[in-house]
Amino acid sequence: MDLSTIIFSVLALAFLVLVIQAIRQMKAPIDLGQEAEAEEPAEGERTPTEEPADAEEEVEQPAAEEGREPAEQVEEPAAEEEPDQQEPPEKPEADRKAEAARLRKGLAKTRGGFIARLGGLFRGKREIDASLLDQVEEVLFTADIGVRTSQELIDSLRKELDKKRLTDADAIWHKIRERSAEMVSQQGFGAVTIPRGVKPFVILVIGVNGTGKTTTIGKLAARLKDEGHSVLLAAADTFRAAAVEQLTIWAERAEAEVVKPSKEGADPSSVIVDALKRAIELKVDVVIADTAGRLHTKANLMEELQKVRRSISRWVEGAPHETLLVLDATMGQNAIAQATLFQEAMDISGLILTKLDGTAKGGVVLGICNELSIPVRFIGIGEKVEDLRSFEPRAFIEAMYEGAELTGGEG
Repeated sequence: MDLSTIIFSVLALAFLVLVIQAIRQMKAPIDLGQEAEAEEPAEGERTPTEEPADAEEEVEQPAAEEGREPAEQVEEPAAEEEPDQQEPPEKPEADRKAEAARLRKGLAKTRGGFIARLGGLFRGKREIDASLLDQVEEVLFTADIGVRTSQELIDSLRKELDKKRLTDADAIWHKIRERSAEMVSQQGFGAVTIPRGVKPFVILVIGVNGTGKTTTIGKLAARLKDEGHSVLLAAADTFRAAAVEQLTIWAERAEAEVVKPSKEGADPSSVIVDALKRAIELKVDVVIADTAGRLHTKANLMEELQKVRRSISRWVEGAPHETLLVLDATMGQNAIAQATLFQEAMDISGLILTKLDGTAKGGVVLGICNELSIPVRFIGIGEKVEDLRSFEPRAFIEAMYEGAELTGGEG
């Protein structure tokens, strides 16, 4: 082997070593790069895995936020409305107190009647026995709440006494109030609600002359107007010129249109039909129809009312939607007799009891509700529009009995 070959071999080997080292040096960054790429995807893989986690957190977070937001929305409005719900509650509370005071004042004469006599029986009594209940029974039967209602009250008291639950005056007064509230809490009590989608909503008002029927219609019209309803009145008490004039005055006060008969003694049904046509034309919300109340011709009156009802139903489907009977509380048990008579001829949906502020016979509401199962919608305790009040059984009973066990019902 010559020298040149050896040198060439050494150089080739050296070159090969250099190449291998160069390759190794190049490979190291490549491996590092691959490791970095391997780690990066790992990080990238973690990122997706974390991102979903983040995404889940974001989903959960919104969910949590959504879960919180409603809570915040419920709380914030509540917090924002809290003043409205708490400050107004203060105002309504003041209003309720004022209304309670007016109601109590309106029922002062009733408290001074049979309730005062009941209160007198219990003052100073420490023990309740059968003999005391005999005296209670006597007072109730001479009151204007009716025999059946009086008997039911006495029976409930005797049952409680037999079970030894009536041990003092407070217990017996609590029982009387509780049972009285049950009697007047007939389904459907309280103000008339005008449903959407029923136009015109027809209210037929019936009752004998002298009960305050026409005045009550005027107050009811004003009340409905204040609630945002358009109202039209039908002056169908055609046999009393004064009734038409009175209703016209109330219509002007309530800014409501009134349809009147063309002449005195005109057919009441025709007047109401004209009113319904006018209401349909004007798209009026509510029609309130006044009717005659000549009690001395009972048969004719009931036939006339039935004719009116048939005429209304022909022009407006499902009407009359409300048939309200107006009763004068000063009539006492005669009011129960009137309600019974009207109920036989008409499907009565509610009662309006007037003139409660002028009588000691307000307890008649117990007898009417209990015997006839008709709800009271409104009560009248004065001359003003606001004195036509939506009937609230508990408030009424509390006002009627308040303080009677201590003062004998006076004040």
